[in-house]
Amino acid sequence: MGLRFETRGSDSSWVDTVWTCTSEQVTTMTSVAGVRWGLVFWEQAGRTYASITGPETRTGTAPVPQGATFTGIEFAVGTSLRAVPTPTLVDGGIELPDTTRRTFRLDGARWETPGPDDAEALVDRLVRAGTVVRDPLVAELLRGGRPAVSGRTVERRFRAATGLTRGAVRQVERARAAAELLATGDPAADVVAKLDYFDEPHLARALRCYVGRTVRQLREGTGGAIALDLDQRLTP
Repeated sequence: MGLRFETRGSDSSWVDTVWTCTSEQVTTMTSVAGVRWGLVFWEQAGRTYASITGPETRTGTAPVPQGATFTGIEFAVGTSLRAVPTPTLVDGGIELPDTTRRTFRLDGARWETPGPDDAEALVDRLVRAGTVVRDPLVAELLRGGRPAVSGRTVERRFRAATGLTRGAVRQVERARAAAELLATGDPAADVVAKLDYFDEPHLARALRCYVGRTVRQLREGTGGAIALDLDQRLTP
């Protein structure tokens, strides 16, 4: 018993993944560093809640509402909310007021509360309304382009859009990828080589910092509830 995740990819360029989760007999979980902001909706004891979640730069312990069901939208790196600068969300978030099973309030307007199959439709409406935006320079950079501006300008705009440096994004994403590979049975030495870690102690330190698990815990599935879908049920 614990957290049961289901995660799917998205065909929207504005969305990275959509996930659902049910909490059963668990009150805390290990939070995992992540580079994306998101919208999370959950129901508990007949009430509906919504929040904006921010990028997380480290692992930690977070409370979990018991008997709750969640739907989450993880937005693509480089997108942001017009009304909330992403840097202000790092290692935090905002609970949205006046949420019901039917609607929630964001950026001065009311929107239909989505289920997992309605996520992209909601995001399309948010984009058309200008509530969710994207810096074209950062989008070009993430596609592998080389914007014709100084490195300082690139870093400044990247951090304004994501709340993080490019180096931090690479480190966090690499640690999450390592955790997923180890959970599916890849030997630590293979993960070191595949993800270009210096050595296994370097990998172990990254996992402690960003994932909150040891190599052995990831391989054996121990350590308690964790905010990461390690069952690899990611679907298109």
